Amino acid sequence: MNKTLTKTKDFFKREKEAFKKDNKKAYLFTLPYVLCFLTFIIVPIILAFMLSFTSYDMVNFPKFNALNNYLYLLTSDEEFMRYILPNTVMFALIIGPGGYILSFFMAWCLAQFPHRLRTVLAVILYTPSLTAGITMSVVWKIFFAGDANGYLNYILLDLGLIVEPIVFLQDPNYLFPIMIIVALWGSMGVGFLAMLAGILNVPKELYEAAYIDGMKSRFQEIIHITIPSIKPQMLFGAVMAIVGAFSTGAIGVELSGSNPTPNYAGSLIVNHIDDFGFIRYDMGYAAALSVVLLIIIYLFSKLAYKLFGEKE
Repeated sequence: MNKTLTKTKDFFKREKEAFKKDNKKAYLFTLPYVLCFLTFIIVPIILAFMLSFTSYDMVNFPKFNALNNYLYLLTSDEEFMRYILPNTVMFALIIGPGGYILSFFMAWCLAQFPHRLRTVLAVILYTPSLTAGITMSVVWKIFFAGDANGYLNYILLDLGLIVEPIVFLQDPNYLFPIMIIVALWGSMGVGFLAMLAGILNVPKELYEAAYIDGMKSRFQEIIHITIPSIKPQMLFGAVMAIVGAFSTGAIGVELSGSNPTPNYAGSLIVNHIDDFGFIRYDMGYAAALSVVLLIIIYLFSKLAYKLFGEKE
């Protein structure tokens, strides 16, 4: 404990001395970012934390209720413990690592193609992450439509695999797997682009030297050279995958057309926050849920830093 305090004091002392030597005018260039960061990140987090200890219906002034929101969350919110939290954890454990591994695999594959073809394929893979919301409400809802005109129902009926259309998006047994498919389809976001850029910037001399030293396969190349060389990009991709997996909420609601989803089958923490905050107008409890979500994302991000962060 004493060593940690000593290191912390030494760190702040060095930073203070470095700040004195810096040209203060240069800090003006960071002012727009600092203002945006404070306005849209820090201030909302502080307000959410404060509101989480209140009872607030968006009409009357917030009333302090101590830890009642958190006690209700842990002891009385049956939907949260029975459906919301398990759905969110399962969704994040599938989409987070699944989308992350898929992003790395596709980035590595694209790095093997010539420049022009690689650019075209990268745009094709990245586009769904930008248009996922629009496409989800058009293409996917038509594909999984619950009548005979739905693409999937039409195919299954034509093959004789079913005798009547299945209402996929309203059936709790099918909604969650469909959410997984749609989320993986749109998972090639900025993390994918960061890993692609990192792989392309690994010096070719490293691979040549490794093959001279006895490296025999592409798998060894990935494990011993590619991944260690792009750890910053891997860390960025991991954090983005974690944040995206836990903060996703629109998929189940858009597909099913309701919040909460049928039998809470596709409801995640973000949907629960929207339900209490903007449907039931219980902003205090919604703020408590958002604080819990923030803590979960922070813990998983720390785990990602342990795996891919640089020790120095």
